[in-house]
Parts: sequence; C-alpha cells; structure tokens
Amino acid sequence: MLNFFRKIFGTQEPAKKALDNAVTAPLSDVQLQSIRSMTVNHFEPPQLLVTSAQSIGRQRELNEDSLLTLSTTIAGHSSTAPFGLFIIADGMGGHQYGEVASNTSIRVISDYILTKFHNTLFKQPSIPLEESLQEIMQAAIAEAQRVVLVEAPGSGTTVTAALVVGQQLTIGHVGDSRGYLLYNDQRIETITRDHSLVRRLEELGQITSAEAAVHPQRNVLYRALGQGETLDADLSTIPFPVGGYLLLCSDGLWGVVPDDEMRKIVFEAPTIQRGCQNLIAAANAAGGPDNISAILVQLLG
Repeated sequence: MLNFFRKIFGTQEPAKKALDNAVTAPLSDVQLQSIRSMTVNHFEPPQLLVTSAQSIGRQRELNEDSLLTLSTTIAGHSSTAPFGLFIIADGMGGHQYGEVASNTSIRVISDYILTKFHNTLFKQPSIPLEESLQEIMQAAIAEAQRVVLVEAPGSGTTVTAALVVGQQLTIGHVGDSRGYLLYNDQRIETITRDHSLVRRLEELGQITSAEAAVHPQRNVLYRALGQGETLDADLSTIPFPVGGYLLLCSDGLWGVVPDDEMRKIVFEAPTIQRGCQNLIAAANAAGGPDNISAILVQLLG
C-alpha cells in the first residue's frame, strides 16, 4: 500500500503531499446567502431532537425534581419510526423522601415501558405489542405507584410521562407538572390538566385564573403518585406536530414564567439546547422559588 502511494505522490508521505496540493477557498457571499435561505421541508430518517435542563432554584436547599430522556432512531428499509420516552417528576415538598419518590417513579416507569418495547424495537423480526400504548402507560404508572408506596412511604410525587412512537404521542399524567405542545405557527397549548386544588376551584368558576396564580393553597394537590392506595392517572394520545416541540416541565418553571413567555423563549432561541437552558434561566430570574426542570423535544420528519 505504501508503494502505491509513493508511485502517485513521490517519496513524500501521502497525507502530507495531499495537504500540500490542497486548494481551499471561502464560500462566496452568494453561496452563503443561498445556504442561509434554504428551507428543509423533510428530514430522513424522521428523528427526535432532545434536550433537558434543571436547577435547584434560588430558594431551595434540596432538589426533589427528577427527569428522564431516552430516544432512539432505527433507520432502514423496515423501520424508520423514532421512539422516545420522556418523564418529569416533582417530589412533593414537605413530605418525607420526596426526592426518593420522584427518582423511583421515573426509573420504574421507564423500566416497565422499555421492557415492553424491547422486542418491538430490537428483535428481528419485530414482535408486535399486545397492548395499546395507553394500556402500557397506565400499567407503568400503576407499577410506580406500588413501588413508591413500599420504598418511600408517606412521600409523593407528580409524574408527567410522554411516550413517542413515530408521530404518536401518548401522555400519562398525575399532579401539576405540565406538558405543552408548541406548533410551527408559534402557538402553545397545554396538554395536561393540573390536579391541584386551585385548578379545580378555577374549573368550577369559584376563582379566576389571576386569583389562582396567587392563591395561598396553589401548591396543594388532590392527586399525586404515592398518595393513597389507588391512583387514577390521566391518559391521552395525540399527534406530535412535525417540526413542533413538546415541552415537559415542573411547576418551578410554569409557575413563575407565563406560557407566552415560554413560547417566545423557545422560538427565539438559536438552538433547542439554548432554548431549554433559557427557560431555566428565566425561572431563576423570576426568583427561582422552587426546583426547576424542563425537557424539550422536537420531531423532525
């Protein structure tokens, strides 16, 4: 092989000779402008861009939030659907082992769901699921409830879990962490319902949204994982907007940064990573009264 290169380049080392003969030139202004103006309408394979950020906040000594992000893309002639699992859990302040409850919940839920999907994702030939996505999510949250009651008695945690299979988004939710969808037309939509006392009073028309924001019992939950023997989680399956974003966050973010401001932060950021970090920075700038966690996911396809 060395003699082959010597015949072509002479006695100098082939890499050095090639570099000596290389000619480079900067792109012209016309070429740069053409690249900047290019609009990519289709990505192959379809994939998930994922980032997360977290802060203890400015007024807490312990971080009771936990988060998990997992995603994979298998591209080829037989499989191009992206898969993702994203979970936010906020251990309930004032309860013993709140941080244990939140961390246990994300581990149990992820273990249950990934075990169910292992044969579908990685076996050849693929083995189809026997249950629906909502049934799997419901069973995973129920298992987390059982384990938390044993391992962290007296504690509690919120859980907002998002399972993405292709363009299908399945949400399992309990508590007052939130899920949002941000669309290409720059709309933001809440896709979870807070299981809080003030939210219930607001739904009944007994208080306004402005009153709910400053209500002294705004952090009181009537439903949380680890509280009570049974748990009724909210379940839903909706389309994931291609090119749009999924945002999961604890109340340390949405409780101090208005929805419209969060929307602006995400869409004005140069990258998805910077957008997620800027959300955390905005919550801290607003006083950071609680732990802050955020997961930001974009579907490209």
